[in-house]
Amino acid sequence: MQASQINRTLDSLREVLKEVGKLWWAFFDWVAVVDWRKLAVTWLLAFVFLGMLNTPEPAVWYFFLSFGIKVLAGGKRRADLVARDATLKADVATLERRLTEAQMAALQAQVEPHFLFNTLALIGRLIETDPPEAARVHAHLIAYLRSALPQMRASGGATLGKQLELSRAYLAIMQARMKERLAVRFEVPDFLGSSPFPPMMLQTLIENAIKHGLEPKIEGGTITVRARVDGATLVVDVCDDGVGINLHADEGVGLANIRERLQLLYGTQAELVIEAPPGGGACASVRIPYKMMEDA
Repeated sequence: MQASQINRTLDSLREVLKEVGKLWWAFFDWVAVVDWRKLAVTWLLAFVFLGMLNTPEPAVWYFFLSFGIKVLAGGKRRADLVARDATLKADVATLERRLTEAQMAALQAQVEPHFLFNTLALIGRLIETDPPEAARVHAHLIAYLRSALPQMRASGGATLGKQLELSRAYLAIMQARMKERLAVRFEVPDFLGSSPFPPMMLQTLIENAIKHGLEPKIEGGTITVRARVDGATLVVDVCDDGVGINLHADEGVGLANIRERLQLLYGTQAELVIEAPPGGGACASVRIPYKMMEDA
């Protein structure tokens, strides 16, 4: 009798877990594709309703969980739908073009998830130790996402000015984390702000410089972003005075990503050059055809 009862209990438990799994994936898919504004409304309702019940903790967990799913899975979900539609409907010529666009979208959407989660964790710590600083980092994160999310979805219209705006917000957050270990310098003429420049590429170079150049260095260092026009070429440099770089080592995912995107966008007309300056550190240089926005 006991064995039979145990089996029935286990069967019931399996059914419950199966239903919970279905609900989880339904929630996951909904968050991945729902509009940001509608998701924000659910956050507001959750905080208001649960705040009235004096139990705000579930609303906080719902916010962080859905925010993480949206940022990490939303782009991939949409890219999957676009790729599926291209495969089913396009003829051979159109299919080749759309597949190239899908490749670009997937490469652009490779944003470092640890940065987002680390920033949220930093805000959580600062709320307890330094609320004004937490508010500043929160504002920088909002500015970063306002700039980053549209650019990860854009198929055109990206400019160097927009990339600089995104990079400044990102670096402000990193300075809140690294404190005096990170200094920043921008040397970019104003007239280059309207020049077309691939989305998220400058961001990737800066992330790479901090991760591999400055974070391993105890005293930190300086990130310098420069831009200039050399003949018919726009040259954008991201340099650091960190621990240096081994030019003979294999490149990481970030730099390989940039090389692939440059090949897709410009063919042999663009390049990524990595150099080790005599004084130490590293310098990454993106060189693309220079065009004014109205000619792009």
